[in-house]
Amino acid sequence: MDRKIFYAVNVGESNRFFDTVLPFLREAGFWVPLYLFLLVFAVINFGKRGWLWFIFFACTAGVCDLISSHLIKEHIFRLRPCQDPELADRMNSLAHYCPQSSSFVSAHATTHFGLAFFIVFTLKPYTSPWIRLFFAWAALISYTQVYVGVHYPFDVLCGALLGSGLGYLMARFFNNYVGLLSLQHKLS
Repeated sequence: MDRKIFYAVNVGESNRFFDTVLPFLREAGFWVPLYLFLLVFAVINFGKRGWLWFIFFACTAGVCDLISSHLIKEHIFRLRPCQDPELADRMNSLAHYCPQSSSFVSAHATTHFGLAFFIVFTLKPYTSPWIRLFFAWAALISYTQVYVGVHYPFDVLCGALLGSGLGYLMARFFNNYVGLLSLQHKLS
């Protein structure tokens, strides 16, 4: 089932536009302006607590990467689609390189769903419902991992679930022990 879904995404949905755009979406440098915007937004609206929010944001990314890349991948090895000799001539390999690490779990999915949950559950009281678009952002990056051929859908799904849990725990910890000042309190 995992391979069928992989083929449906990687080969069946292949088109020039996605082939050009989606590889960029998985690059960390592509999202630096978004991260800088979040830092500026947090500091302008919440002052010193905004800096603390951004430190927790970065820690959420670090915890997600540590658990997915260094704890799980080092103990559970699964061959990536782009390394599988059975798939090599039947798939679209669009990543600039094929990592040698395990395919399980997707660190991109873990980290981005972790960040999405952290962002939404810490900023939701201070922003519009549009903040939930960060879930779509994480899903798009996760989808891209399958599209470019570096992960199977199951690896991405497990990474998304792991990241969601870690992001939620980090957000709960932040909200319970640090928190952000209300914009109304700051303005008055």
